[in-house]
Amino acid sequence: MDTYTKGGTAWLRYAAILFMLFTLVPALPAQEIIEETVTVSEPALDSGNTAWILTSSILVLLMSIPGIALFYGGLVRQKNVLSVIMQTLFIVGVVSVLWIAFGYSWAFDTSFAESGNPLACVMGGFDKAFLHGVTLNTLTTGNIPEILFAMFQCMFAIITPALILGAFAERIKFSGYIVFIVLWTILAYFPMAHWVWGGGFLQEMGAIDFAGGTVVHINAGISALIMAIMLGKRMDYRIGHPITPHNVTFVFMGTSFLWLGWFGFNAGSGLCADGLAANAFMVTHIATATAAITWMVIDWICNKKPTTIGACTGAVAGLVAITPAAGTVDLLGAFCIGIITPIICFFMVAVIKPKFKYDDALDAFGVHGIGGIVGSILTGVFATRFISGEDGVQGALYGDWHQLWIQIVATLVSIVFSAVITFILFKIVDSTIGLRVDKRVEEEGLDIYEHGESAYNH
Repeated sequence: MDTYTKGGTAWLRYAAILFMLFTLVPALPAQEIIEETVTVSEPALDSGNTAWILTSSILVLLMSIPGIALFYGGLVRQKNVLSVIMQTLFIVGVVSVLWIAFGYSWAFDTSFAESGNPLACVMGGFDKAFLHGVTLNTLTTGNIPEILFAMFQCMFAIITPALILGAFAERIKFSGYIVFIVLWTILAYFPMAHWVWGGGFLQEMGAIDFAGGTVVHINAGISALIMAIMLGKRMDYRIGHPITPHNVTFVFMGTSFLWLGWFGFNAGSGLCADGLAANAFMVTHIATATAAITWMVIDWICNKKPTTIGACTGAVAGLVAITPAAGTVDLLGAFCIGIITPIICFFMVAVIKPKFKYDDALDAFGVHGIGGIVGSILTGVFATRFISGEDGVQGALYGDWHQLWIQIVATLVSIVFSAVITFILFKIVDSTIGLRVDKRVEEEGLDIYEHGESAYNH
């Protein structure tokens, strides 16, 4: 009994000592006991953003084929529809190759700026030519694969020159067109993409172009005007006697594909599946819907009939104008842009074009050029920090007139640059290969003479 009692007392004594060690003795600072190891993890691919940009890239491609092909194809006469389709298809092929070969590197590489190369003012560099150094695991903004970002931007490079062909439809030689488009893409689109999106001087200046107001629509629209003027009017073009489109159903179908594809164009440009993308989606749709109705009403008042082509044209004008603003405006901005833009575009198409007698065949300048100019400037009016964030930009409506002036300067730079480059390229190509088809070809149709095909067999 005494033995067990002594043993029990000993264990109680040991337990008391341990209790005191754990409760009464102050703990040493954690950094003196545990050597902390800090590791920096590599950013992980965001599957949600990646899936959305994959989808957006497909949607933007739909804008060219079949969107532009059907929209412009329906507006021309039956004898020239295949020429428009071929011109669009050629652009999709050749621009894709040029973009991957060196266009992406020209626009988005940063090697020239990092090395102090004086050419950094016009191009990014050529370290990423043929996507050199871009692997499956190379990520960019939004934690998406850089390969995917390059392809998403490729779709923008495709749609831009495709817009120009509406100005000189039904009268351009395919061989001259090929050379002009290749040179224009290299010398007009690639530099502009770098200036606005790739770290160039317009981006550093603070110009807002969320998805292509300057890079795409002003660039293409101004070039379209220069080409239309220099190439001359179609032989049977008469003021006050519009040439009837051969298939209004195609025009509607093309508009539908453009409207659908534009959600990838605008909502995808934030490179994330987030609230900004949702807002871009909403304002794009509302501005487009408002513009379509506004043009229809104007058409009804001025021409006594609400036409399908008018409503489709208004929708495209709304899509164009909301493009630079989609990442910075709210519903108020969307409604205002959707009302203001078709009024100005209608005036340009119905009043200014006949007055100055230039043959912008499918109103590429009147809709895309003017719509891009209006949208770019109105971005500086309606931009709001409610969308752009506390540290973001805001427009003149909210007290920041400086942003409006930046938008005006960026717009003027885009206009002058596009006009000068197009003028020079026209002179070079026209004096060497020739751009205008012969009178007989124009009279009987480009489809048969240029491509040996007919869209409709009777």
